[in-house]
Formats: sequence, structure tokens, C-alpha cells
Amino acid sequence: MEEFSRNLYNILKESCEDSKANLISLSGGLDSSIISYFLKSRKPKTVTIIAEDFVSTDLTYCQMISKEMGLPLTIYNVKTEQILEAIEETIKILKNFNDIEIRNNVVMYLAVKWAKDNGEKSIITGDGADELFAGYSFLINKSEEELEKETRRISSVMHFPTQKIGNVLGVTIESPYLSKKMIELAEKIPVNLKVKEENEKRYGKWVLRKTFEKNIPQQIAWRDKSPMQDGSGTAGLTNLFDSIVGEETFVEKKLTVEKTDSVVIRSRESMYYYEIFKKFFGSPVDSKSNEVCPYCRHHVGESNFCRMCGTFPI
Repeated sequence: MEEFSRNLYNILKESCEDSKANLISLSGGLDSSIISYFLKSRKPKTVTIIAEDFVSTDLTYCQMISKEMGLPLTIYNVKTEQILEAIEETIKILKNFNDIEIRNNVVMYLAVKWAKDNGEKSIITGDGADELFAGYSFLINKSEEELEKETRRISSVMHFPTQKIGNVLGVTIESPYLSKKMIELAEKIPVNLKVKEENEKRYGKWVLRKTFEKNIPQQIAWRDKSPMQDGSGTAGLTNLFDSIVGEETFVEKKLTVEKTDSVVIRSRESMYYYEIFKKFFGSPVDSKSNEVCPYCRHHVGESNFCRMCGTFPI
């Protein structure tokens, strides 16, 4: 453990210091807080996205890390109207109607767009830490054998929509956790150090937490994983669509889409995203493939996850 921890600290320090951006996308979670710790002497700006009309969990933690590291923090409060406009742009970039991916990545679209609008040419993100160090909640209670298999699978297929968003908006995305040395080290760290019990509770990214618990506030080092949609508040979009789209309207649209497009829409929120997707890209149905999602008929290959509509497991 000591050797892994020492190498993890040194490699991530080098990776952070190699970054050129003067702006961090700050969530107040473990990953962006560690980056803030390494770059605090540089005094970079930080920005966090908060949905003005929904409940968010990031704000207090962002303010805590900003104060602890002495970093200037911009809290970008976005109204629902702005989020809906950003959703359309996010769907155009990601080319899917996957509700979970859109709720999370509209946050990154807003952060990158804020960077562009404020003259920043690049932004630093915590992309990669969850994939490399088993940070996702669904991994916590898996057996060691299952965890080994799943972390290898995740590492082999990991992709980061933030890169696509940055390319379209002309802002460079820098991700210290995705340096070659970091990826190589993560592959060597055993899974029983990635998911481990601490104070009678199991945590993902345990080795990261343990390595940096003395460098960042304890409340953040051992904070539960909080997806961007929860931290920013965009998870509230689900209830919003449920409240403004009546049952009769949804059922009517759902039946029409099934009949005309051979696509099964599972929720009101998904219907909203699907209508935007179809406007720009047409039908997602892949008529040439036998390995398709049972809901949207898009090609999925051997995967048990549909990136187009978000169905899991298939």
C-alpha cells in the first residue's frame, strides 16, 4: 500500500503540474479537490455549476475546498431555461438521447461554455478517476472476482463526452487522471485497494481517499460518490418532465414513436430528449445489425449497455 500510495501521489502531482489551464471544473468531490490541492500555489480559478431551480449537493463542498485551498470560486447559477437550451446543444454533440448521460454531461457543457464565454482556452476536469479507481456506486458490493472483471471492462471502454464538448466549443480539456503514467499505475493497483472498508463502510476509490485524506478536508476525502446530476441539481429534470408532461400526452407520444420509429421510450424525460435527437439525426434504429438494444434498436454489439438510450442491463 505505501508504495502504491507514494507512486500515486507523485504521478498525480506531476500530471497536475503539467496541465496548462488556469481554470478547474470544481465539484467539491474527491477528484477535483485533489487537483485543487496540487495546483493551489498556482491560484487557478474554479467554477461550479449549480441548477438554480433544483436541489444540489455540491455547493457547500465547493465553498469548503475553495476556502481551504485559497482558490477563487465562481458559482454559476443556471436557470431551468438555460439548462434546457444547453441540453439541446449537448444532444447535438453527443448524438444520443441517453437520459443519464445527458443529465450529467449538460453540466460539463455549461462549465465548458462558461469557460469559453469568459475567455478561457482550457479547463481541468477530474475525468477518469471513477473509471480507473472503481468510483462508481454499483461496484461497491461486488466480490473481488467480479470487481476485477468489471474494472477491466470499464477501463477498456471508458470514454469522456467532455472531450467531445471541448472540441466543439474550442476549449481544451485537461484531465490529469488520464495521463499515461496514471493509467499504467491504476492497472497495477489491486482491486482490494480500490474498493475497501473504512470505519465499517465500503468505499470506492479507497486508495485515492487514503492517500489524500491528510491533504484535503476529511468530509471531502470520505464523501460518498455524487454524480454530476446530483451535485449540480440536474437530477431534478426527471421530476420536472414528470410534472409538466401529462400521462395521456406521454402515452399518446409513446405509442406513436413505437409505431412509426420502432423505438420504445421509457420515460417522459427520455421522450423530450428523443424528440430533440430525432430532429437532428433521425431514427436511431440500426436495421443492418442483429445485436441491437431491445428498446431503441440501435447497435450495441456484445455490450450489456446501450449508449444511445441508456438501457442497462440489456
